[in-house]
Amino acid sequence: MAGPAIKAVLFDIDGTLLVTGGAGGVAWQRAFEQLYGVEADVAEHTDAGMTDPEIVRIVFREVIGREGTQAERAQAIGCYLRHLPDAVAESAGYRTMPGIEPLLERLIDAGVLLGLVTGNIEAAAQIKLARAQLNRFFSCGGYGSDSPDRTEVTKAALSRAEMVSGGALGDGACISVGDTPRDVSAGHGAGIKVVGVATGSYSVEELRGADADWALATVEADFPT
Repeated sequence: MAGPAIKAVLFDIDGTLLVTGGAGGVAWQRAFEQLYGVEADVAEHTDAGMTDPEIVRIVFREVIGREGTQAERAQAIGCYLRHLPDAVAESAGYRTMPGIEPLLERLIDAGVLLGLVTGNIEAAAQIKLARAQLNRFFSCGGYGSDSPDRTEVTKAALSRAEMVSGGALGDGACISVGDTPRDVSAGHGAGIKVVGVATGSYSVEELRGADADWALATVEADFPT
């Protein structure tokens, strides 16, 4: 790979590091059932790559039928977090994506700083990572609790990576990895290159069409380090 050496990599979670087998949707459904007595099928109303604040706004609007207040949205997120550990633990479909753990080990051994860039609020991110003990790899991150806007989340992750690195990240030294066009556009909006990995809902061709700087079937295929 031409250009500056990569010193930091920011990873998305859902569809990139792992899949929960629908545990997030189950936790949202249980939360809205508990609070409002309604069935909330998040998958019917949201797209991959959305932040948790975006998700809760959409569920209120499209399932409850009105805009929730800030207090109501905060309560819904709190209830979601209460249900998420059990939903993750119970999920038969939970798995890490191909090649992820060996890649993380290899990057750490090479002295690369690893961070997260995810639409999950921070507490949800840690719950999802904990089952596979992947949280031990990541020194910093940007989360849906930083902003509902994915580009701003990426900027937050980049700023924290810069702080943890002691200011060692020059132009081109940090890249992000994600499985959706939203991840690609957010990374570019934050001024960094993006690896699109087709382990989620989008194909290599779709990620390439979204202008991913690298588009891979899995992280096992010629990861840019």
